[in-house]
Amino acid sequence: MRINLQPAYILHSRPWRDSSLLLELFTAEHGRLSLVGKGARRRSRGGSNASLLQAFSPLLVSFSGRSEMKQLTAVEAAAPPLALAGECLFSGLYLNELLVRLLHRHDPHPGLFACYGETLESLARATDVSASLRRFEFTLLEVLGYHFDPAIDGHAGTPVLADGWYQYQAEYGLVKCQRQHAGPAPVFSGADLLAIAAGEYRGAQATAAKRLLREALASHLGDRPLHSRELFRQFRGSGRPA
Repeated sequence: MRINLQPAYILHSRPWRDSSLLLELFTAEHGRLSLVGKGARRRSRGGSNASLLQAFSPLLVSFSGRSEMKQLTAVEAAAPPLALAGECLFSGLYLNELLVRLLHRHDPHPGLFACYGETLESLARATDVSASLRRFEFTLLEVLGYHFDPAIDGHAGTPVLADGWYQYQAEYGLVKCQRQHAGPAPVFSGADLLAIAAGEYRGAQATAAKRLLREALASHLGDRPLHSRELFRQFRGSGRPA
C-alpha cells in the first residue's frame, strides 16, 4: 500500500527510539492512522520533518506499508499552520483527543475531516468559538452513529415542548421528565433545546448546549477523563493570561 499527498492533520505525536516519531493522524480519505516517522527528529543540513509535524498544521503526507503501523515517506505543508492560543489552544487539544478516543482506525469520514479543518480555522480566528465547538461535537456524534435531534423527544417521538423539561438518555436522546424528580442528571428546558436545534448558541443556550454535548459524549468516552480538560483546568487555575 502506497499513498501519496494525502490531506492530513497531526492529532498526537511522541518520540520513538533515538530520532523517530510515533504519529496519530486524521486524514481526508483514510480516516485515523498510526504512522512512524523514521528519523523525523534527526538533525540534518536541511532541517528535519519535526518542524512540519505539528498539531493544527494542514499537511500533505505520503505513507506506505501493509501493517497496522505504516511508515511516513514524505510530508509537506498544505497551508500555513493555524496558530491557536489561550483557551482556543486547549479547545484544539480537546478536538484532537476526541478524535483519538472515538474514531476507529482506517474508517474515513471526509465530512468530519472538513468540519475539523473549519473548526480549527474558527479557533485560530477566536470567533464564534462556542458555536464552532458545538457544531463539531454534533457532527462527530452523527458520523459515529449516535445522532439525536434536540427538538425531538427521542422516547415518545414527539416534538420538544418549549415549556417542558428534558434529560439526555444515551439510548433515546432527549426524554421528557419532571424537573422536581429528575435526580442528579442535568435537566434541560424545552426552550433551550429548541434554540439549540435551530443553531443558536448564545447566553443560556450556549451553556445548555455545552452541558448537553458533554452528557452525550460522556456515554461513549467511558470513565477515563479527558486529559485536555484537566490541562485547561490547570491553565485557568494558574491565572495566566490567554
